[in-house]
Amino acid sequence: MKSSVIQVSTGTREAVHDITAECERFAAAAGGDGLLHVFVPHATAGVALIELGAGSDTDLLAALADLLPADDRWRHAHGSRGHGRSHVMPALVPPYATIPVVGGRMALGTWQSVAIVDLNIDNPDRQVRLSFLAG
Repeated sequence: MKSSVIQVSTGTREAVHDITAECERFAAAAGGDGLLHVFVPHATAGVALIELGAGSDTDLLAALADLLPADDRWRHAHGSRGHGRSHVMPALVPPYATIPVVGGRMALGTWQSVAIVDLNIDNPDRQVRLSFLAG
């Protein structure tokens, strides 16, 4: 298995951050057929396969705001207001995704991208582990 860690800065606002290009480069370097596993080793971030740039990323953040309001209801209550919701979010947007790779290219759908979903404005610096399991 080949594995690498990339650094991602998601900024100081809730974000859906595109990492498709980094995943494509890693899959191409690994070459061949197999599975690309994308994992965010953080308790407050997730990985989504989603269409980006057409409003779906904004819609996802709005849906998460509706489901997980940034208020004082959360028992996990350190950091910024509503921080506890960031710890619940990975149950809805898991911290991993596995993507088939054929001939060194991710077999994503036409409009699919790989993105980090981050509601935690207290920690913009993320690591993402990319692992390739050859077929």
